[in-house]
Amino acid sequence: MWADRAERARQEIAAMAATGMGVADLHAAALAVVHDTVPFQQACWAGVDPATLIMTSITNWPPWPTPDEYGVRFAETEYAGTEPNPFAQLTRRPMPAARLSDAPHRDVVRSVRLNDLLRPQGLEHELRAVFRTDGVCWAVGGLFRETGPDFTDREVDFLTSIAGTLAAATRVALRVERHAMRGPDGPVIVLVGPRGELRAATPAAATWLAALEDLAPGRFGMTLYSVVGAAKVAGSGTARMRMRDAGDHWVVLQASRLITGDDPGQMVVTVEPATTREMVTLLLAAYGATPRERDVCLELVSGSATAEIANHLYISPHTVHDHLKSLFEKVGVGSRGELVARLLA
Repeated sequence: MWADRAERARQEIAAMAATGMGVADLHAAALAVVHDTVPFQQACWAGVDPATLIMTSITNWPPWPTPDEYGVRFAETEYAGTEPNPFAQLTRRPMPAARLSDAPHRDVVRSVRLNDLLRPQGLEHELRAVFRTDGVCWAVGGLFRETGPDFTDREVDFLTSIAGTLAAATRVALRVERHAMRGPDGPVIVLVGPRGELRAATPAAATWLAALEDLAPGRFGMTLYSVVGAAKVAGSGTARMRMRDAGDHWVVLQASRLITGDDPGQMVVTVEPATTREMVTLLLAAYGATPRERDVCLELVSGSATAEIANHLYISPHTVHDHLKSLFEKVGVGSRGELVARLLA
């Protein structure tokens, strides 16, 4: 019975990917499917930048407002890696799903996520998962229950069994969402405090933020908390991520710790249009390209001929042709010109 349910869920989610849904809509529809087999009171799934695991979209199901303090505390705990089952750790485990109760009892008792974020909302149990395919994580999320029975082993197995399909569907949805790469007018720079709170912004940033808030309330706030949280624990003091802006154009956020000033905890976050290389790299990952195929394609997009690609990458021209042939199949094109056009469309 459980195997049949999982197969039906995989088929439904795979069908969704063919309808042209974006990531947020896909996740909302998939959560409805999951709810039929694994009941929960609340859920939160997010698309992530596969290079950094920083969240780029948030889907709450059923829809519920996310308090600013929730986003701040979540980012602080998640990216510090001190909580049970952090997503970064789950991506390295064979099993992509885990219950909060699976962690050592002492860690559960001290969990900030449980005590400060879940219990104030009447939630007691959590089942979280990472959704990966071909070794790459495209989404993460959690299911939450109120006081009562915890998630069962079969429910954990069910979520595990659909994780790959959900990841592949998210990867397809990402391709659907690509748009012309155009950024905001003027320098978009914001100054944030150590907890991710907005302290100052350039005029262009204020305009850009207002437009984004109108179309996608809370998107930038959660993203800001995430990139700042990641930068705080990074050895370099910086973190980068990609997201879509109010006009559905891809931009890159970079958070950097400010070394000077009265408050060493301050960070500056800059927003700039995503470069062609960054977007091609993201799309190639979405098409399942290998690292070497990506390198060959980036050379091709930059205008290099076969001999130049071979020379730059220290491989033979025959190997270049093999990589391109594989790329044609994955992207669904038949020539170099079609490949470049598809990626730069």
